[in-house]
Amino acid sequence: MHLRPFFTIIALAMILSASAIGQSVSLQEQLSAQYQFAKVSADSAGYGVVTPGTLLAIQQKGVLAVPWKALALCPAKYQDNSFHPSVGFCAGMLKDVSRYFKVGDKVYPTKIDVNLNKAKISFTVVSCDSCNGIDPPTSMKGEVVFQFGKGYLEKAGVGDIEDLIGKVFLISNDDQQGAGDQGQQQQQQQAQQQAPQQQQSEPQTVQLGMTTDQVQAALGKPEKIFNLGAKQIYVYKDVKVTFQNGKVADVQ
Repeated sequence: MHLRPFFTIIALAMILSASAIGQSVSLQEQLSAQYQFAKVSADSAGYGVVTPGTLLAIQQKGVLAVPWKALALCPAKYQDNSFHPSVGFCAGMLKDVSRYFKVGDKVYPTKIDVNLNKAKISFTVVSCDSCNGIDPPTSMKGEVVFQFGKGYLEKAGVGDIEDLIGKVFLISNDDQQGAGDQGQQQQQQQAQQQAPQQQQSEPQTVQLGMTTDQVQAALGKPEKIFNLGAKQIYVYKDVKVTFQNGKVADVQ
């Protein structure tokens, strides 16, 4: 008799837990759709970005960057509308192999982890070395934890989350500029393709005394050729050209 309330509480807890998990997946999927992840791979020269992601620009000082192969990260934190740099014992331990990203440095996202239970989102990035003029590339990575109040992520809209992430990692205008450049290149290519067509559409002139090569340059290859000794006749779809000793003598 006394077990029913106990089992009811357990069932309710299981439903709430499943609901929370479903929301976490949904939020993570939406963020993953907004931020395309870069892929990093190793070769003989070391680690490097093989597939770029969404280009981001660092907006805050204090995001610690460590080598890609480093096992430990020393994340900065964004909480209560304030940014807290990577400092303390963790940063001190990594000082020999780390540096801080500069404001304006370009990075790619590599991982987003949404944790509803802890009300936080961990955002990991890797340096776009070619964008930042770093040669040879270093592929340094960093992390920022966005901390929220308990229960906030369950009801927050993805747009609000993206706006907050943009306080630290703003989607770079260079991505839009690159898209614009591609559009201009496509327009230029189309113009180049259309130019020969326009030139071909202009009326061609065949004059007395022109050679067979000059006629073919103007009209193209004839459909038929009649060789009659010193006389030749080129037959086109709508014109017939007669040559005498290799030069145009008549056009019909």
